Amino acid sequence: MSSGTMHIVGAGLAGLSAGVELTRRGKRVVVHELARHAGGRCRSFFEPALGLTIDNGNHLVLSGNANALAFLDVIGGRDVLEIADHAAFTFHDAQSGERWALRPNDGPVPWWVFSKGRRVPGTHAGDYLRLGNLLRAGPSDTVTQTIDGSSEVYRKLLYPVLLAALNCDPKEGSARLAGAVVRETLAKGGRACRPVFAPKGLGPALVDPAVAFIRENGGEIRFDEAVRAFEFGEDRVNAIQFADTTLSLAPDDQVIVAVPGWVARTLVPGLTVPTDYRAIFNLHFKIAPPAGLPKIIGVVNGTTEWLFAFDDRLSVTVSAADRFNETEREPLARQIWSEVAKIAGLNAPLPPWQIVKERRATFAATPEQDALRPVTETRWSNMLLAGDWTATGLPATIEGAIRSGAKAAKLAMARGF
Repeated sequence: MSSGTMHIVGAGLAGLSAGVELTRRGKRVVVHELARHAGGRCRSFFEPALGLTIDNGNHLVLSGNANALAFLDVIGGRDVLEIADHAAFTFHDAQSGERWALRPNDGPVPWWVFSKGRRVPGTHAGDYLRLGNLLRAGPSDTVTQTIDGSSEVYRKLLYPVLLAALNCDPKEGSARLAGAVVRETLAKGGRACRPVFAPKGLGPALVDPAVAFIRENGGEIRFDEAVRAFEFGEDRVNAIQFADTTLSLAPDDQVIVAVPGWVARTLVPGLTVPTDYRAIFNLHFKIAPPAGLPKIIGVVNGTTEWLFAFDDRLSVTVSAADRFNETEREPLARQIWSEVAKIAGLNAPLPPWQIVKERRATFAATPEQDALRPVTETRWSNMLLAGDWTATGLPATIEGAIRSGAKAAKLAMARGF
């Protein structure tokens, strides 16, 4: 058994996942994080403009996300989650006012597609059966090369769902990555599609318990610690350079690089990573939702794409949002509030609001960008990679990030760490 230390660079979900997997097995772990907090792009924070604690992004976890739920079981985060009893997703057409619900049955045999009351209005059973084409897509296929992009099931279901999952227009999005999402959720039946809500925030569910678990099991997390460079030998990493010091690595020490892809590229020579990143913005309104409003509503034909109802606020998510990067904030907030008020059935003026923009939220999940994602191993025997930008087989999601960290940890242990 190795007596070395695993140095994990980055305390986002990938780094935390690796740290949890290693410390639970008695391994020595030190996590180095540039920021003063963990979680990366998945965290909760107090927003003074609202007087509320909010998430920087409305990330959706489903009951079929096996790696995320296993991670939550280990760290104890399931206690603050709510999992819906059955899969049901409400959609709203912002132009026509039409509303409908998608309600897959629990079991894997999809009899729900034959029930008019469970599927999208104007669609037929065959429309859903043809989604199997996504499961057979090749690496260069786009979504609309694989399925009919003019159908009602695409317009009213697949477009909003895949826009959010891929963070790019499905017309340019990878059919193979879209198929992976379908394979792990909808194709397994409604039991794998139940929404998992974190009413107290993603930080208390996913991040804070992971930090506590690592520390309680002998690991360290060092904040405000910027890794500037690595010193490389012929086949291994010899040292880590920080702002003021250099840490020489012992023969049994290893490194997992779990920073964003564009940062990893500056640290690891010759590393190929995705180069096209897309924005996501979230707009939070400080107003209690009306009684009976669904916790999540998919919106078509509007600027609003997904509306989330929390106890103390309504929150909107817009993906592939680069077109709004330079938009004036207040007119955008007023425009979206006019949609949200109608969707929620509210007759109220613009409440206190805040926009949170993540300009490089995820890589654009196109076939070209997917091909640039690196595998976990590197040419150096004691360095591994983790992150939702690595070759997880999924788009950039919570599930993919957690999967990548666990994979890196298990590979390190298979190598004798």
